[in-house]
Amino acid sequence: MGRDEVSTAAPLADPELAGRTAAPRLRASWQRSAGYGVPPDEVVPVFSGSPDTGSLLYECAHRVLTDLQATIPNEPVSLMVADSQGLVLARIGDDRDIQRSLDRVHLAPGFSYNERNAGTNGLGLSLADRAPSLVRAEDHYCTDLRGYTCAAAPVVEPVTGELAGSINLTTWSSSSSGLLLGLAQTAANATSALMLVRAGGRTVRPAPRGEVFHVIGSHLATDAGDPCVSANWRAATGDAAAAVAAGRVTAVVGEPGAGKATLAALARRRLAPRQRLLHARAPETGDVAAWLELWTPELRDADTCVIVSGLQDLPAWAVGELAQNLTTARRAGRPQPFVLTAPGFSAIPDQLAALADAVVEAPPLRLRADDVLPLAQRFAREERHRAVDFTPRAARALRSCAWPGNATQLRRVVRDAAARADVVDLHHLAPEVLDGGMRPLSRLDRLERDEIVRCLTEPGTTVTRAAEELGIGRATLYRKIAQYKITVPPRSTD
Repeated sequence: MGRDEVSTAAPLADPELAGRTAAPRLRASWQRSAGYGVPPDEVVPVFSGSPDTGSLLYECAHRVLTDLQATIPNEPVSLMVADSQGLVLARIGDDRDIQRSLDRVHLAPGFSYNERNAGTNGLGLSLADRAPSLVRAEDHYCTDLRGYTCAAAPVVEPVTGELAGSINLTTWSSSSSGLLLGLAQTAANATSALMLVRAGGRTVRPAPRGEVFHVIGSHLATDAGDPCVSANWRAATGDAAAAVAAGRVTAVVGEPGAGKATLAALARRRLAPRQRLLHARAPETGDVAAWLELWTPELRDADTCVIVSGLQDLPAWAVGELAQNLTTARRAGRPQPFVLTAPGFSAIPDQLAALADAVVEAPPLRLRADDVLPLAQRFAREERHRAVDFTPRAARALRSCAWPGNATQLRRVVRDAAARADVVDLHHLAPEVLDGGMRPLSRLDRLERDEIVRCLTEPGTTVTRAAEELGIGRATLYRKIAQYKITVPPRSTD
């Protein structure tokens, strides 16, 4: 079996581990380590080259760990940060004995310490399960590591919610403390918070709570049909419907907010219009066991299809359990009772990706300009419970926007505008619609841009009047318009 293949039923070569009673997470990690083919008696070095010391994760974690190390001088603790793949980026500590010892087992910058390479260890387990992890001496898969205790906590990218890396604290097993895991978690949280500040103060993405049994029809009513008319969307829907009808396990991939679950629902409803559709979105780590127990029995219902999302956020143990449930639920020669969705195929964990027979991409909204106005009219009707008109200038602005947040962003903008006007005009739309730039803005930049857009979109205004209201010269206003790539549709063509 290759190192990239996993067998959760792989036997444990070490009789000491095989005969031990351990927490389910630890035992699952041991089984994965055996399935990866990790040697149980030594750590085989996997050097991945010079680490990226210019990343935001490195910059922020190095600052946090340096400050933390200053509070525990002369303690035999080594503080590390690793990226999302387990590559150690930095190691901080002033105890020479433990640093030299860690060099011998290659727990050093440039080396990879994920489960595939080093077996069960705190750093690798925190990345695999996306949860704080404490691995004591006897819990390590490799005997080379049983002189240490490792506490690690994942670092979450605060804007996207994606896994950025892990903070790992390692000490001698004889010196380990129950506070080690708390320190690692505090350092991980501080790193994430500092990343948010350095990224310009953008809003933190709320953590998913796990939407179980969310009927897709709440956003796409079965009696209203599909409002999207673009060739890209129709082709993708047709491809998904053909794959579903052929009994293939289908994975729908695409950018956040592009409509992956909606596309999957449309494909299923072409096959069976009255079929019951459920949406199971991965929850926070602590809720995963209850989440799986709640909805997986629905896979046995012949008239139900479950659209499973957020696979990239699942801990490793849950991936194995879900893969087993979905494999058991597969139906030979018939449409499958589930569809998978993810931001990209590479984001689907290996055991679940292996189930997919067909991959369909939901095209982003910027490639579907013809869909923008029909979707906007649908979202406005949902908000006001009746048809809402858009002026030509507002319609042109909506169609011209790049919509980096896709249909999710469009829904938010349109519902806010429709809640304030019977006829949506340009000045009712959020300033972000006229901002052609894709770079993130700081809080001050957003305030300045929003004020400029407000003045430019006032009914009957001119650039001269807008500049006067803003208290700046016309040349400065034109420079600011270019800086923020603000595009205001002209009135002459209304």
